Amino acid sequence: MRLDLGAIAKAGSSKANQTGSWRNFKPIFHQEKCIGCSLCKIYCPEGCVTMVEKKKYTVDYTYCKGCGICAEECSSSDIDMVVEEK
Repeated sequence: MRLDLGAIAKAGSSKANQTGSWRNFKPIFHQEKCIGCSLCKIYCPEGCVTMVEKKKYTVDYTYCKGCGICAEECSSSDIDMVVEEK
């Protein structure tokens, strides 16, 4: 990926930079205690969390860096961060 002056990536280039391999931990969505608050989706800095149906979310592991923000913000503690097995 080419960066312009000031280290700014070209618009629309984030899809080409698949950052999932950077991860040491990955989020596991249990779908048991979810109340559908969408905080995991709202706070994900990469936009990896999407709603599949009411109270069911999924993660695009191609871009998920494993930061754990989704698990930290989950108001029902329904997301666990587990060690990534490579």
